[in-house]
Amino acid sequence: MILGIETSVDHVGVAVGDYRGIRAHSMLASDRRHAESLTPMIQFVLQQADATTADLSAIAVDVGPGLFTGMRVGIASAASLAWALELPVVPVCSLDALAMNAELSDNVVAASLDARRGEVYWSLYRMRGVGIEPLRLTEPVVSSPEDMAVHLADRGEDITCVGTGFIRHASLFEDVPWAIMTGEPHAFPTAQEVVVLASHRIAADDTVQAGEITPMYLRAPDAEINWLTREAAQ
Repeated sequence: MILGIETSVDHVGVAVGDYRGIRAHSMLASDRRHAESLTPMIQFVLQQADATTADLSAIAVDVGPGLFTGMRVGIASAASLAWALELPVVPVCSLDALAMNAELSDNVVAASLDARRGEVYWSLYRMRGVGIEPLRLTEPVVSSPEDMAVHLADRGEDITCVGTGFIRHASLFEDVPWAIMTGEPHAFPTAQEVVVLASHRIAADDTVQAGEITPMYLRAPDAEINWLTREAAQ
């Protein structure tokens, strides 16, 4: 049984799944209160699944890219549980989980999350079936939405676009023929997708220990950027 934790975006998500599929899940718009929400949600979802922490065999957590504070909360919670229960951890990229929303698209899939500060996180994928891990065609990067649009247009093919990066900057894509927009229902990665991806990686023995979880930042945290900006202005 796998516990999945999703805190890299503007909501907190928790899911529990096993070989039968997702047993229970919950999602809450956190308004950046990830730390206060996560532990009660884990307890709630385990209760709904008629399970306890003793039933868990692994912890899966979204390691980003995404909101820095949320990522740190999720990673710290996953590491603490893994240490206490002596369980392996499966780090999951938020863009990999987001791409799962495209399901059986025959097109190349672009998964993008709003990175704020006028930037987006994004990566390209080829889908391989419902519930099967998407094949990553490019490594996750952070760039301006304009640079992403140019890169996608240069491919010269239809692209299914999922995520808040496309919703936030819809004006760049709404009139171009190659961009197939999926809209709000597919805007975020979910804890359920984190669990599904983790199940494949556990089968391949692709796990880490609690102390080996590495966040995928892609750029300096906002607090560091703000500090450097103030220093430069003095």
